[in-house]
Amino acid sequence: MTILNGNAKTRESNNAGEYVLSNIELERRAIRKKQNLKSVLTSIISTLVLLGVCIVALAMSPGWPRVRETFFSGKYFMLSLPSVLQGLMLNLQVLVFAVIGVAILGTLIAVIRTSVSPMLFPLRAIAQFYTTIMRGIPMLVVLYLIGFGIPGLQLFGRIPPAILGTIAIVMSYSAYVGEVLRAGFEDVHPSMRASARSLGLTSGQTVRLVVIPLGLRKVAPALMNDFISMQKDAGLISVLGAVDAVRAAQISVATSYNFTPYVVASVVFIALSIPFIVLNDWYTARLRKRELNGGTV
Repeated sequence: MTILNGNAKTRESNNAGEYVLSNIELERRAIRKKQNLKSVLTSIISTLVLLGVCIVALAMSPGWPRVRETFFSGKYFMLSLPSVLQGLMLNLQVLVFAVIGVAILGTLIAVIRTSVSPMLFPLRAIAQFYTTIMRGIPMLVVLYLIGFGIPGLQLFGRIPPAILGTIAIVMSYSAYVGEVLRAGFEDVHPSMRASARSLGLTSGQTVRLVVIPLGLRKVAPALMNDFISMQKDAGLISVLGAVDAVRAAQISVATSYNFTPYVVASVVFIALSIPFIVLNDWYTARLRKRELNGGTV
């Protein structure tokens, strides 16, 4: 009989030479299954109790009928849904171009800030100043500064609000993403760089083929969180006059005097972010499991 401790399975050999689970391992699995089932049932019951308390509290509130009519009207939900979905297409376009811009500019900032070359000192100083300033300015203020400041220069003619909003998002989020990437690149062990250089790779090849891939794997969950936040902030371009999902909801509210369109916009953005939130949680749990098992992150 072969017994492996830790996370390995306990097995024994039968007469045919095949390995089968031992009685000890079968008992362990039965206990774990029972514990998991108990945990799931407890979670379901506690969740149902909490939901029941919230529903009863809302139903017994004196102002609930008015709130339900103002924010959760089925009639205005269906009336505003098409225009909000149409505006969401603009948000998705802005998001796609913003992600590309943030990925390029954020990576460039991270590479510059982790460089030790004396010739790049001016660029490192500029990158540090940029990240310090942009991380200290609220996103809404950046939108106002870019959205109304650049057109005021009258250098490029009329620029669509969606483009100005995309530029503002890229400028703001590239500072955050650049710092996240810098942390990932600096977390790569120096021995990895030394090994790459000993194999004949140049400094640039070491950064491109070793440091960046390893650093990205370490900070992938944080980057996905920034991406999810970027999805929300893409709706702020409505302050510049772009007719996106939020602006479409505002127009519907102005014509119907009902706030249900705002709920519609909220539901649409939540539905857009849920798949990425689930993916982020799954990937984070996968990394944690690999770390516990002694694997490479």
